[in-house]
Amino acid sequence: MISFLEAAKAIQQFERDSLTDRISAIEGKLAGADTSVIRSVYPSLGVTSDLLESAITLKRTASQINVLIHSIGILLSLPEILEKDEFVEYLSLGAGNTGRPFDLETNYRIAEFKFINWQGGAESIRQNSLFKDFFLLAEYETPKQKYLYVLGKKHPMKFLTGGRSLESVMSRNNKLLSEFQAMYGSRFKKVSDYFEYRKSVVQLVDIAEIIPQFRNALSLKITNKSESCKLIAYQYSA
Repeated sequence: MISFLEAAKAIQQFERDSLTDRISAIEGKLAGADTSVIRSVYPSLGVTSDLLESAITLKRTASQINVLIHSIGILLSLPEILEKDEFVEYLSLGAGNTGRPFDLETNYRIAEFKFINWQGGAESIRQNSLFKDFFLLAEYETPKQKYLYVLGKKHPMKFLTGGRSLESVMSRNNKLLSEFQAMYGSRFKKVSDYFEYRKSVVQLVDIAEIIPQFRNALSLKITNKSESCKLIAYQYSA
């Protein structure tokens, strides 16, 4: 079984400086090739079953890292955000359906955490997830304060005050769309329409302003997969 470090190094070696350029070069070499030629050149190109296993290993580990970031991020946040007489009623640190509606509930607040390193491009899936959390917090019946902690407010606010249609945002979540329409019908068309209506009930907080070390994540910009693998290899070989 290939280790995570071995997998990262194998992919880094295959990608070299650019995965796009590497793939383009392979496409050129295989143009017009028959089966015998293809089999003969694969070893020199580094196309092996081990490379596939390495890619699968990294993909599997990446999902686990996301859970770890979410869990550790919340745990590091707790001592900084809880007030003097505030105590935890429950935590939901893992991924998936835990049976608890939010990441955190205390005697004072309910809260969701989004440790997303926004890149500023087309990030519809991340936007959809952010809207879902905002909506569920906003509509939850409780006298407690409601918080949505994010990593940097610039991009979340640009989305929440922007003109993307609500139909688009909820198009892949039928359950959420049904709940929203049951409450509001066709009253709101755009994300900004609903956000303007509900923004006063949910506090959107930049967690990086509370915990300075989180600010390092805001400066991390991964521009391609090759850089991502180099970063992973460096972190796990240090």
